[in-house]
Amino acid sequence: MSEIKATAGTSGNPTQYPGQPATVSSAAEATGGLDAGNFIESDIDDELFSFNSDDTPLMNLMLKAKRVKVNSPEVDHFMIDEPRSFVTLANTMNQTSSMQGVLPLRSSDQALPRPYSTLLVKGVDGYSADGVTKTAGKELMLFVTGYDPTTNNPVVRAVNGPKSSAADEFCTIPEIPSGTECVILANSLYETQKEVDPDLIVPRPSKVYLQKRGMNQVVSDYFESQRKRIPFSKAIIAEQAIANFKVRGNRTLWAGRAGKFKVNVPRMGMQYVYCTEGLRWQFKRELQHEGAWTVERIISLAKMFFTGEDVPKTALLLAGKNLLEQIQCIDFSKHPEIQISTKVNSIGWTVTNFHTVFGDIEIKREPTLDRLGWSNSGALIGENRLVHYVYSSEHSFSDRVDGEEATRNGILIWDALALKGSCHIWIDGEGEGGMSDAFVFKIWEQSTAPVKPNPSDIYYLCCDCPGMSPQARTGQMWYGETSVGDDLKEKTVWKEYKGDVEL
Repeated sequence: MSEIKATAGTSGNPTQYPGQPATVSSAAEATGGLDAGNFIESDIDDELFSFNSDDTPLMNLMLKAKRVKVNSPEVDHFMIDEPRSFVTLANTMNQTSSMQGVLPLRSSDQALPRPYSTLLVKGVDGYSADGVTKTAGKELMLFVTGYDPTTNNPVVRAVNGPKSSAADEFCTIPEIPSGTECVILANSLYETQKEVDPDLIVPRPSKVYLQKRGMNQVVSDYFESQRKRIPFSKAIIAEQAIANFKVRGNRTLWAGRAGKFKVNVPRMGMQYVYCTEGLRWQFKRELQHEGAWTVERIISLAKMFFTGEDVPKTALLLAGKNLLEQIQCIDFSKHPEIQISTKVNSIGWTVTNFHTVFGDIEIKREPTLDRLGWSNSGALIGENRLVHYVYSSEHSFSDRVDGEEATRNGILIWDALALKGSCHIWIDGEGEGGMSDAFVFKIWEQSTAPVKPNPSDIYYLCCDCPGMSPQARTGQMWYGETSVGDDLKEKTVWKEYKGDVEL
């Protein structure tokens, strides 16, 4: 029989014996070879055995989340967002002399404006009732009459557009530039109309696997009957086993990767094993952060979080130790209006509360992020935007071990944690690069433009940036496209980002 060697714990001491029952012999071996009949230790740190729930904040957050009982370890999870409020033109719509024209939308937006709905065209001025005078600041509105059978784009007519003659009953449509956003307003029905197209909402599901986790503890009758001179009772062993079980489970909730495969079980045949997807890989928005944190950056983060299509009630920032240190060291002397306080939140945690005009951010350290190598990173989560899928509720058992004078105690749980909505933001301070299916952005605080930006980089401006464009204003998003000029030299053309920030 091969020798089973102890593995080192977090402090480097060889105190962990994987898969070993708690017998007198194995426990004596773990304490350095003390004689099994004389279980002696001079002193012990009582705090070593205390279970600290602050080590597993995400797991505790999961237990507070909305609990959904499911009947399968495979769940179709719908990260449903709020309804889209605007559509975007893929190409320029040329000025028309006829009453109506085809609005060239992006393919993903074509089905959103239904017949008899109205659209407000941002940045394009409308006209007064005479159809001649432009109404500066009062934007053009379009009315959807139907769909073009060739392109599937909506056919529209202008409500307050220009007229060839003031006596005309209909308007023509002025030029609408590419990239223009059209805000979806309410529909407008004719006098006797009562039927309109229903809103067809078909969200795309993602597959979530529920992972079955278990913890076993075996204590021999002989070990339990010994009169031990240290508080090494069955209850303490169970407490430490549960603590270890929860800490490892918390790491899985953060960083586990989804998977499903078969294993051959003796006397039971082939069975499936499911691995759940960690929360880190579920975020649809990522901030690639570089440099020091400032008050302005925190406020920009709060703005991104609280002003999207999906607006949560609270913002909880679970942060690695380095990120937490940087936020605590921010100079607030120039912002006396900013309030930083300590409070007990609704979960029962003592958190640092960062008050902004957009909403409060509650900040708490997450030790598991440090264990995973994400000390400079953090997760801004909407507390009421989590769902806890449960296939089998956590339950404990106690069985006699067949053929042995020992008792096996254990815990089993079969569940998964998933994000709901699109408000959540992952703050990547490690420079790992963004997820392929996530919206990734950076914060820019300089008036000069970045040199040789990556084509995929999108910059959130914390100040006016004339280096990009005279129109680049604070709070906007811009990106750079590299092109070759007539002199055959590369140059960067900066454009305002008009795409989706949400899902």
